[in-house]
Amino acid sequence: MKILVDADSCPRPVRDLVLRAAAKRGLPVIFAANRPIPGVPGALMELCPPGEGSADDRIVELSAPGDLAITRDIALAGRLVEKAVRALDDRGRRYTGENIRERLSIRNFTVALAESGLGAERHAVYGRRELKTFADAFDRELSRPRAEG
Repeated sequence: MKILVDADSCPRPVRDLVLRAAAKRGLPVIFAANRPIPGVPGALMELCPPGEGSADDRIVELSAPGDLAITRDIALAGRLVEKAVRALDDRGRRYTGENIRERLSIRNFTVALAESGLGAERHAVYGRRELKTFADAFDRELSRPRAEG
């Protein structure tokens, strides 16, 4: 198993936690982004060309069944889940074949509201509580047998 990280929007505390856990378990980590991500020692950094979806495409290309991916991108998570790659967001929510469509629908609805000027302002906070929730979910995924995907 390898860990793939959609690094463009991944919070630094999550990147650091992933690196520590992977080193402890001897797992390879690949960070993919359209810009260099500093502070990822021991990981492979895939610098992708500028452009919509190039990092996503590279993550899908590098992934294999049984791998674990970290991403906020619901559409990317859907592509990965179709390949039997486990996927978590940076808040510890696991993407599944059952919840992808619902999450995409909610995201699309929220975007449509915002585009029409009706969206509520969001101030997403990423603090200790969110990191702890991610850490617990990440540890569960690392401990899960590959066959459970």
